[in-house]
Amino acid sequence: LQGPRYVSPAPRGGFVVSEECGDVKVFVSSHKLHSSLSSKYGHQFGNPAGVCVDRDGSILVADEQRRTVHLFPEHGAPICLVSTGLQRPAGMACSSSGHLFVADTLENCVKVFKYCVRPP
Repeated sequence: LQGPRYVSPAPRGGFVVSEECGDVKVFVSSHKLHSSLSSKYGHQFGNPAGVCVDRDGSILVADEQRRTVHLFPEHGAPICLVSTGLQRPAGMACSSSGHLFVADTLENCVKVFKYCVRPP
């Protein structure tokens, strides 16, 4: 890892780690590297920060430099969930009801977004 920043558990015992000014790596339960989001999706991060995994197994990543949040589904292309309203996104968490909580360190608050409308 190159400057690990944030970590989140992933389904089936794995975990996800963001790297400062780098990439987001996905590890399996045996702690072996499974994939890199940059390589898998061809996505260029500015400065990935907070990461979390939702109930569908999609990985959500806050990009501190680009002030965005992207969702990386297991299959398909990345989706930009938040492209405005963030100043310096950092830590994140997903709720089982489809809410996304993003700590915005520049504005000293936690912002809440609803992104999933499919019932649990």
